[in-house]
Amino acid sequence: MNVIQWNDRFNIGVEIIDKAHRRLFSIIEKLISLNEDAAKREHACREGIKYFKSYTLKHFAEEEAYMQSIGYGEYEMHKRLHDNLRDNTLPVLEHELEAQNYSEDAVHHFLGICVGWLNGHIMIEDFAISGKVSTKWIHQASDDAIVSLEKSILQGFGQLYHTEAELVSKHYKGENFSCDKALCYRLTYLSGEKKRMQVYFLYEEQLILRLLGAMLGKQLPRIDQTVVYAIRELTQKLIKCMSCHFLSGENYQLQKIDMMTFEQLVRTFDKDYPPYSLLFNVEKKGYFAFCAR
Repeated sequence: MNVIQWNDRFNIGVEIIDKAHRRLFSIIEKLISLNEDAAKREHACREGIKYFKSYTLKHFAEEEAYMQSIGYGEYEMHKRLHDNLRDNTLPVLEHELEAQNYSEDAVHHFLGICVGWLNGHIMIEDFAISGKVSTKWIHQASDDAIVSLEKSILQGFGQLYHTEAELVSKHYKGENFSCDKALCYRLTYLSGEKKRMQVYFLYEEQLILRLLGAMLGKQLPRIDQTVVYAIRELTQKLIKCMSCHFLSGENYQLQKIDMMTFEQLVRTFDKDYPPYSLLFNVEKKGYFAFCAR
């Protein structure tokens, strides 16, 4: 991962918030450097990540107090994003770090998600505090709907792949979580009432190779067209496994499946975030994201 540095374009114009953001960038830059030293990685990254988490939560409390002091109208949604990182994302990433003894890949995952989250959060949600941009969380599903969808994905994934997954984020917004490339499938559905729904599955390449390799009983060295088509078919089966919780009641029929690059997927987030946008970790295998609009 390239070293990141603070840029004045991240200034939102509120000193207490900008100062904290500069500090967070500095901590991440140091962690990236520490991760490149194999001899010191585990101890140094363990302590550094502990400090990063502590400082992040302190910053959230200060930022939330500021939003309340100015009567910020989107406070509740903004706080939900903070709570999601604290209660869902960070615990899963910390568990992965411990399980893999702060391996280079595990630290890459941690830093990749945190860097992506921080950049996106500052440029959209934090700039919205100062009125410079509008929030992208325009259409939000209810908590009950997200919980039901999460349950259906976990059950379907377990049924299909005989492995367990866990929720990393219920507000995924296009962060690049992958240490390598990712494959994205877009499935377009149409209901009898001509309502369209698009579903996106984004898989980390190492996850695909490990899942399909386990099913075939052999190690797969790389992604080829056979793997691409196999995962495409398995993705359709996964959605069918989820059908009792998702795409039910509207008689949706699959119209087409497209392959997308990660960059193309991120561009679908340009105007607003999908109401359903979840990120998952599959035990010691990798990450995948599910989005729907």
